[in-house]
Amino acid sequence: MSANGGIRVRSLGMLLLCLPLALSAQQPISGMGGPTGNSTGAAAPVILDAQHRPITAGGFVSSGPVIFRDISKSSGLAAWKHQMGKADKQLILDADGSGVGLIDYDNDGWLDIYMVNGSTFDALDGKTTPPHAALFHNNHDGTFTDVAAKAGVTNDRWGYGVAIGDFDNDGWPDIAVTNWGKNRLYHNNHDGTFTDVAERAGMQLGNWSAGVTWGDYDGDGRLDLFISGYIHFDRAHLPYSGNKEVGYAQCLFRGEVGMCGPRGLKGEPDHLFHNNGDGTFTDVSVKAGVSDPQRYYGFTSIFVDLNDDGRPDLLVANDSTPSYLYLNKGDGTFEDDSYASGFAVNKDGREVASMGLGVGDYDNDGRLDIVDTDFSDDYKVLYHNDGDAVFTDVSYPAGIALPTRPFLGWGDGFIDYDNDGWPDIFLVNGHVYPDAGEHNWGTTYAERPLLFRNLHNGKFALAPAVEGSGLADVIPGRGAAFGDLFNDGKIDVVINPIDGPAVLLRNVNPDAHHWVELKLVGGAKSPKDAIGARVFLRANGMKQREDVMSGGSYLSSNDQRLHFGLGDAIDAGVAQIHWPSGRQETVRLPAVDRIYTITEGRGISSQICSGGRPCVASEQHARLRSQTRLSDETPKETIR
Repeated sequence: MSANGGIRVRSLGMLLLCLPLALSAQQPISGMGGPTGNSTGAAAPVILDAQHRPITAGGFVSSGPVIFRDISKSSGLAAWKHQMGKADKQLILDADGSGVGLIDYDNDGWLDIYMVNGSTFDALDGKTTPPHAALFHNNHDGTFTDVAAKAGVTNDRWGYGVAIGDFDNDGWPDIAVTNWGKNRLYHNNHDGTFTDVAERAGMQLGNWSAGVTWGDYDGDGRLDLFISGYIHFDRAHLPYSGNKEVGYAQCLFRGEVGMCGPRGLKGEPDHLFHNNGDGTFTDVSVKAGVSDPQRYYGFTSIFVDLNDDGRPDLLVANDSTPSYLYLNKGDGTFEDDSYASGFAVNKDGREVASMGLGVGDYDNDGRLDIVDTDFSDDYKVLYHNDGDAVFTDVSYPAGIALPTRPFLGWGDGFIDYDNDGWPDIFLVNGHVYPDAGEHNWGTTYAERPLLFRNLHNGKFALAPAVEGSGLADVIPGRGAAFGDLFNDGKIDVVINPIDGPAVLLRNVNPDAHHWVELKLVGGAKSPKDAIGARVFLRANGMKQREDVMSGGSYLSSNDQRLHFGLGDAIDAGVAQIHWPSGRQETVRLPAVDRIYTITEGRGISSQICSGGRPCVASEQHARLRSQTRLSDETPKETIR
């Protein structure tokens, strides 16, 4: 999160003068009577709707297809509220918000929801009850029950990020939570409860940890852990505008006094923890080359294979500083390819205030692309993977640049909301200045989400926000996670707004397209939850790609089951699976509208039909017909 200004520094003296301003390198003095700060880009034009509302909180249509319905209250999620710092947001610690983790913690085949909470100084001092994280158990009927206290995962610290991963390969997902203060590692006890083993594991750290991601970077079959550091935040030296800690400078955004940071504040290094296989981890950050000696302001991080060599690479979204892309060299170390790849900066050669990262193959060319959210007054960046992890900023030709400039983006992801086989883009938004709507900035504190529909030609179109629907929710959004919460083959969205109730947007798009989902279970040489696996599905005349990842969006963790839209096709196709172990297998999928569990070396071990119901005998017969129909085109290594 940043309010960093976007001037071009003309001399070293000017650079030194600008740095203490903390909020930003400032623009030249304007007619407003003082320095005008904004994002790393130039001020965006003010866009108002027909009711003269900023487009961030307006621009709705009265009728049209309803794609998402807000069921926060009926589902039970709205009973829980996020809280972080003071309402005036004069400290950057108070403003960034927290993530969401989707996890089937009890292995019943239905996604549950972990909501990270923040805190306050009074709570940390024992003067008030700490805000608690929520673990919402899925009741299979459209409702959820918060069982966090019973499960032992309330955190009760100043929380930010979450990543789901089975670090000990026991078949039960665990939860890593990053905090300002000591981190948590909740080990799943297999009985609905968790035990915090962070101290024994050695990954507690102690200042401001943000992004977190699991991945087997060294190929030993065990998940390792990466944690990005944001700001070194010292409560004894709070960086308020105009005080000693910021050199008595005024921290300004468009001429208005606001919070200071991140620029001008000391950053925190990043950490890579190697899994020792005995419940402990070793910090190998420096040896691996990912320690961030520059101490950039790290937010979201993701382990994912970007150059298709079978090894997970590492992405780190850095706020107002160049972002990192580390290529895995296969020897326990990484090569910093950030600038050479094109990911460090946008097309103008300018760093952006990166917050969230979505990774997916939006154009079905077999290569993973990236969508990057950032501050208001700047366009959100779509990076196209041209091959071998070389990226081009295609935001403008793709059609997402201009509509996103007034918005301040956080959670994001590629989701195929209409199951046509082409990933769309969902962006969650919300400003950091509570008084944003009181000025002529063309933006607001609470903002609506954005959904860009994939046009199948490299371009996207903004989906209309129908009044009363989920796309018309005006909230101060932060973290978001994407997944099939109702086992109906449609991707839903869970949003963690700052200082507000949890939001659940159920996908009710009226399409009747078919789909399949795959839950992968790794073998002896892969992580049990198959994080790092790549799957290519040939169906409906196209080839789609999905990867199993932990971490992403904004400090969040999505559904790790892989989702493929099939359009009108009734043939589920053939899945080519590249397991983390290096093994490759091809599996024929018997029928559409199923969630298949596929175990490495064994093929399909179970399946459930749409809505979570058991597949009936007639559907099993369809499976046999499907196998027969596909037999002629099935490769030799196909597993039935």
